[in-house]
Amino acid sequence: MPRETGRKLVAQNKKARHDYHLHDRYEAGMVLTGTEVKSLRSGRCSLADAFATVDDGEVWLRNAHIPEYEFGTWSNHAARRNRKLLLHRQEIAKIEKALADPGRTIVPLAVYFSDGYAKVELAIATGKKEWDKRETIRRRDDEREAARALASRNRRH
Repeated sequence: MPRETGRKLVAQNKKARHDYHLHDRYEAGMVLTGTEVKSLRSGRCSLADAFATVDDGEVWLRNAHIPEYEFGTWSNHAARRNRKLLLHRQEIAKIEKALADPGRTIVPLAVYFSDGYAKVELAIATGKKEWDKRETIRRRDDEREAARALASRNRRH
């Protein structure tokens, strides 16, 4: 069977873009068991409450929900176990330095397969205030309205 190529999205954390100001982004590999990979390949994963931490120079994905593989046996995995992430030492050092600032956290944005390997996209994030969220929504609506007005104007000519 030929090797898988390209990027296949499994799960996305859309709420993260709404709740946080996103700064630096990183792509990390994940240390998974066989049943976790099979569950991901069937498109089952949730990043709703997930976050990442740096402990003793290692990055860990916590609270990500990869449901048990339905055809698994007694060797099935725990759905919300902590999963080690694979990053270069320099990237981990940059992340630790960024987390030293108050109010910063690591948020997973997406889980996907890149050329057959399970990856997670991480971002250094700062929480938005309520008024920031309203401002973002207002700006997006204004841009949409301007695009509509421009499109209707162009149709008339």
